[in-house]
Amino acid sequence: MEKYLIVGLGNVGSEYDMTRHNTGFMVLDAFAKASNIVFDDRRYGFVSETSVKGRKLILLKPTTFMNLSGNAVRYWMNKENIGIEHLLVIVDDLSLPLGTLRLKPSGSNGGHNGLGNIQSVIGTDKYCRLRVGIGNDYPRGMQVEWVLGRYGEDDMKVLEPKLETACEIIKSFVLAGVDFTMNAFNKKK
Repeated sequence: MEKYLIVGLGNVGSEYDMTRHNTGFMVLDAFAKASNIVFDDRRYGFVSETSVKGRKLILLKPTTFMNLSGNAVRYWMNKENIGIEHLLVIVDDLSLPLGTLRLKPSGSNGGHNGLGNIQSVIGTDKYCRLRVGIGNDYPRGMQVEWVLGRYGEDDMKVLEPKLETACEIIKSFVLAGVDFTMNAFNKKK
């Protein structure tokens, strides 16, 4: 059975619930809820497993701090013997409008500390990432407050349906591969 590691980035603790920086966690929570599975507190993260048409998915919400996410990713890739081509990291992105979803097969970390640490620890930027737009409607110098700020009610009206789409992207990535999935979903508005 082919295995996939699906990683949602975020920070652990109730003070970070519903914050923009925890959008990766929110996507995996939506996926777990739709799949009727729960997360267990395991080494380096909250982990859940499911399968989609004969493929095993290991969902990981790292419990390391965001800036040390690479340690959790490397551990679970090694433990489950998962190749880089079966890794998908879900991450919040300031440069995309709220709710915009972009799947990429590789690329720079875009200044995101979680992605930067993953690249540093696993030694490559050639892994798939699903970027979820959180917008950037903040005054100059207030980036940290924006990223760690909570989504408002209006934000969630935009984001909720996008969480479901992100779950479809995960399934498509696992079943059809990154190229097909990018073509199918990156064009959607």
